[in-house]
Amino acid sequence: MPSVLIERDGAILRITLNRPEVRNAFDEEVVRTVTAAATSAADDPSLRAVVLAGHGKTFCSGADVAWMAKAIAYSRQENLSDAEDLARMLERLDTLPVPVIGRIQGAALGGGVGLAAICDIVVATDGAVFALTEVKLGILPAVVAPYVLRKIGISAARELFLTGARFDAARAKTLGLVHEVVPSDALDAAVARRITEVLAASPTGVARAKALIREIAGAHPEDVIGVTTNAIASQRVSEEGQEGLRAFLEKRKPSWTA
Repeated sequence: MPSVLIERDGAILRITLNRPEVRNAFDEEVVRTVTAAATSAADDPSLRAVVLAGHGKTFCSGADVAWMAKAIAYSRQENLSDAEDLARMLERLDTLPVPVIGRIQGAALGGGVGLAAICDIVVATDGAVFALTEVKLGILPAVVAPYVLRKIGISAARELFLTGARFDAARAKTLGLVHEVVPSDALDAAVARRITEVLAASPTGVARAKALIREIAGAHPEDVIGVTTNAIASQRVSEEGQEGLRAFLEKRKPSWTA
């Protein structure tokens, strides 16, 4: 069985961690496969969304124990290379020009929290638990830190990075890591609803809005006036910008929903 299932469903790409016997922990093969899938997806103009999931009872328990055991004998350079591979996977997922929807059940631990953090939209079951457990193993959540920090903020990071404490889906939602919490039997319906919302939006509008967030996050409004005004002006005169306005005025659905 493949360690990652890559399935195309129309305009949707589903990337599913498929190692339930180790709670979908990732290793070198998983990292390589997900990175390759994300790299390919970035160049696919017909793609509208990615669903990131874990097969079985757990979303992702972070790094595989056997993988970490090998790292004990690694040199600093080998550890650096290992970490760079993981960083590249997260970066490729994070910068996809389409929404990434996280489907989370069971647990998201360590690097699993990092995977949740790179998702644009996260739906979790009400029984899901989260933890950045690295410090309890004598290491630290370094590679995932930029993405997690961006979602939960400095105050929560100072608590959760330094303690490895577990927190539930309700708190994850309060922190901004999760956007919707549902009963386990409603998870797939909630993800499907999010997909429907995404498919109703302009593909280029979504891609440019996602890029704009990265570009202006944390900036003072006056410092990015040129960026934001150019962004809206360019989109208004684009093919989809024109089509969207015409569809609204003519009281019909825009062409990208057909």
